[in-house]
Amino acid sequence: MNSIGNTFRLTTFGESHGPAVGGVLDGCPAGVVLDLAFIRQELQRRRQGDTPSSHITTRQEPDEVEWLSGLYQGCTLGTPIAFMVRNRDCRSEDYQQLHDCCRPGHADYTYQEKYGRRDPRGGGRASGRETVARVIAGAIAKQLLRTQGISFSSTLSDRTISCTILGIPAGVGQPIFDRLGARLGAAMLSIPSAMSFAVGDPYGSWQLPQHEFPDQWNTLGSGDKLTLTNHCGGIQGGISNGMPVVFHVSFHSPVTQPDGMLCRLDSGDLKTVAPQGRHDHDHITRLPVIVESMAALTLADLIPLH
Repeated sequence: MNSIGNTFRLTTFGESHGPAVGGVLDGCPAGVVLDLAFIRQELQRRRQGDTPSSHITTRQEPDEVEWLSGLYQGCTLGTPIAFMVRNRDCRSEDYQQLHDCCRPGHADYTYQEKYGRRDPRGGGRASGRETVARVIAGAIAKQLLRTQGISFSSTLSDRTISCTILGIPAGVGQPIFDRLGARLGAAMLSIPSAMSFAVGDPYGSWQLPQHEFPDQWNTLGSGDKLTLTNHCGGIQGGISNGMPVVFHVSFHSPVTQPDGMLCRLDSGDLKTVAPQGRHDHDHITRLPVIVESMAALTLADLIPLH
């Protein structure tokens, strides 16, 4: 599957070293004036990371969006919005040594086994380069949700990204097999290198006494808090309860070892290969905007947009 969503649906395309990456976004209402500066800002967050770091890749893509359809004079038409971003800083020759061998920890082997062939240049379709399209579409979804008072923020701690969504009304999500948490979890675990997903206060709630875990109603009548605590992360029975939705996503470290990796050749033999391509030494600071984008795409598919 290369698509996410039902009524608000994104399909992405492209490989790391192909001519371009991009997407087709269907379900965006007509008459929305897109804030193109905000989209560029979100792409900048993905490119440079929320926290300046010397550990991100030296591949410098300008990430200039070309709008192919669905817009006229910056305003949405209600038709599919197609866009692409050309890959302008590829060095595919750096990956020639990986033509017939699979790196440990990467999708080289699994793609080869599933499809009988793969694109060894920069990880091909399995590369984080594909997330450019998610950020562009997510920025559009954020703009639509902003008009309904919904906003996103994220914090980074160790290798866990915590995301908080404010303004979600009660009643979003479907029992039993289409729970809000399940939809968010599927979106988060589709991000390259994602390892786990949890809602609310999963790491401390199991230590709470049974009588302390339930979020007690707010009796002060202040109007800004439905409950005094939010251990459940704003979701009960798979449905939002009006409190902030809080979830956490953990990611593994980059698996490319610049000093050399023991790779599996197509023949079945093993060979130590020192990768020549440009890689993130640590990509974690680039991930918060992708997490927020996937959350926005999920909610835009669940909340009626006008």
